[in-house]
Amino acid sequence: MVEDELAHFDKCINEFGRKFRNTLSDTPAQVVGLRDAYKDSIKALAEKLSMKLKEEERMVEMFLEYQNQVCRQNKIIQEKKEHLLKLVAEVKGKKQKLEVLTANLEDLKEEYSRKKEAIATANKANEERLKRLQTSADVYKDRLGLEIRKIYGGKLQFIFTGIDPKHPETPFMFSLHLNEARDYEVSDSAPHLECLPELQEKVRKTNNFSAFLANVRKAFTAMVYN
Repeated sequence: MVEDELAHFDKCINEFGRKFRNTLSDTPAQVVGLRDAYKDSIKALAEKLSMKLKEEERMVEMFLEYQNQVCRQNKIIQEKKEHLLKLVAEVKGKKQKLEVLTANLEDLKEEYSRKKEAIATANKANEERLKRLQTSADVYKDRLGLEIRKIYGGKLQFIFTGIDPKHPETPFMFSLHLNEARDYEVSDSAPHLECLPELQEKVRKTNNFSAFLANVRKAFTAMVYN
C-alpha cells in the first residue's frame, strides 16, 4: 500500500532523471515542459499519498475502536461468567440443603411412624388390660358389691357398697388407671385409705388384681368397724 506508492515514486524519480539527462541538450521550452510535468506528477503523487495516509489513519482508528469494543465485550462476558458461576454455586448449595432437609424429613417420618406404631401398640395393650380389669371386676361384682365406671382421663372408678351394715348403700370408692410405664396407678380414694400406696405397690409386683380388690374392700371394712 504506502510502501508500493513510495516504490512507484522512487521509480518515477529515476525515470525522470534519465529523461532529464537525455534532454539536457534540448531546447529550453522542452526543459520547462518537462519541469512542469514533473511538478504535476509530484503534486498528484503527494495528493494520492495524502489520501492513502488518511485512509490508513481511519483504518487504524477503526482497528483501535474494534479492539476497544472487543475488550468491553470480553469484560462483559467475564462479568456474566462470574455471575453465572456464582448462581451455579448458589444452586448447588441450595440443592445440598434440600437433600439434607429431605433426609431429615425422611428420618422424622420414620421416627413418627415408629412412635405412632408404639403408641398404637400401647393403646391396644391398655385397652386389653382395662377389658381384663372390667371382666375381673364383673366376676366379683355380686360378691363384693362392686360397680365400675369409666370416668375422665381414661380412668376407672371402683365403687364398693354393702360395707357399712348401718348404711349399706354408702359408696366407698377409688380410681385407677395405667400410667406411661403401664403400671397400675391408684388415686382418689373416698374415704381416704392410708394403706392404698402399699396395696398399689403390691398389685404392681404380683399383678393379682382380684386380691387387690379384695384387700381394698377389707381396708374400707376395717375403717367402718374401727
